[in-house]
Amino acid sequence: MNVTKNEIKDRQLHIEDYLQMVSAEQKEYAEVSVHSRITENNDISTDFQTDELLEQILQPDNLNKAYKKVKSNKGAGGVDGMSVDELLTFLKNNQKKLVQKLKDGKYKPNPVRRVEIPKETKGETRKLGVPTVVDRVFQQAITQVLSPIYEKQFSENSYGFRPKRGAHDALKQCQQNVNDGYVYVVDMDLEKFFDTVCQSKLVEVLSRTIKDGRVISLIHKYLNAGVVSNGMFEKTNVGMPQGGPLSPLLSNIMLNELDKELERRGHRFVRYADDCMIFCKSRKSAIRTLENIMPHIEGKLFLKVNREKTKVAHISKVRYLGYSFYRYKGKCRLRVHPKSIAKMKAKLKELTSRSNGWGNEYRALKLTQFIRGWVNYFGMADMKQLLRSTDEWLRRKIRAIYWKQWKKIKTRYQMIKKFGMPEWKVHEMANCRKGIWRSAIMLNSVLTNKVIASLGYISMADYYLKICKN
Repeated sequence: MNVTKNEIKDRQLHIEDYLQMVSAEQKEYAEVSVHSRITENNDISTDFQTDELLEQILQPDNLNKAYKKVKSNKGAGGVDGMSVDELLTFLKNNQKKLVQKLKDGKYKPNPVRRVEIPKETKGETRKLGVPTVVDRVFQQAITQVLSPIYEKQFSENSYGFRPKRGAHDALKQCQQNVNDGYVYVVDMDLEKFFDTVCQSKLVEVLSRTIKDGRVISLIHKYLNAGVVSNGMFEKTNVGMPQGGPLSPLLSNIMLNELDKELERRGHRFVRYADDCMIFCKSRKSAIRTLENIMPHIEGKLFLKVNREKTKVAHISKVRYLGYSFYRYKGKCRLRVHPKSIAKMKAKLKELTSRSNGWGNEYRALKLTQFIRGWVNYFGMADMKQLLRSTDEWLRRKIRAIYWKQWKKIKTRYQMIKKFGMPEWKVHEMANCRKGIWRSAIMLNSVLTNKVIASLGYISMADYYLKICKN
């Protein structure tokens, strides 16, 4: 795709363009009311000099770092169709114009491309917004400058989307709370958090720290850029698109208001993104905590609590970040939650499908990548027996794949004979008339565990024991 210097005008697909493309007869644009009442809270003071924050964001070094980050993350293109591979050429030709527009306050972000992915709850989807690659660079540049500023304000009990913090740190804090006797939790669920954030409240919170009005204006433009779903433009007067580099930081800034309120009330809690658990010593205390905090969340922060999914329960009855909890000899231990196990086995079934057309080496590679990632994440759980039984099931599926590939009796005879089996046994196995899944058991003596390992397939249990954190 050839990119010219004048192409920036074509790349900038503004709201007006979409209004011309879509007639009123096709679809009415969503009109969403903005909360009229915004709480005033000027308790947070800052020593940061942010009058020239936009200049820091637009420094060449910061923009280059942002470009490299976007490039390494890859990802699909936005509404303008530009891919990550085309980004460098486009920025070389148009960077000065784009930077000047940003400084003059004339830059208009493109709408995000709506992508819906299914959630675990049947029939529900998670709405993602894919910004254009150019907008991703500028969002990343903003994030790189604002993150160090807000890191000093964020709570120690917040673990999501923060440097040198992660899900394992959040789980360790949960264990510590339980070991200290806080065995009842308020398992808080914020309903469609990213879709329901009050933009006016978020801007008000941002304005307490960011004194450069141009940066506030630019962030507000990104919030108001709109979405394109199935070729239709929709306004975004509430919420923020989930999927851009800026949204994780903005979510933490917004939910930091909840963190500070929980700390002010003296609660123990752990928050990872919008997944929050408040720890209490008794069920009555947990119920009272939930009743008292809900008015603040809905009345002050303008967020909605999902009453169906929010619950008060003993720690052994909750699921958090894919884990479940239990106590052994007075200490809190971790297991893999049954839903996470079901998802893992469904993925393994997908990767070992006998009809996906993959070669054996590629399949082994994809399995290795998934197993390492999954075991690394769930390495804190007690799951030796789970992984051993899963390994047995997985090896049987691998043997079934090879048996299907050795479709003809002649091929089976030749392949089995290579493993040094007696002639009568080779003849018996090659002429087996059982189904593929039943025949896979018979191959245990041919495709042994060592042979399967030599073919590039790793054992979940063996890898777990190497990285085990228990």
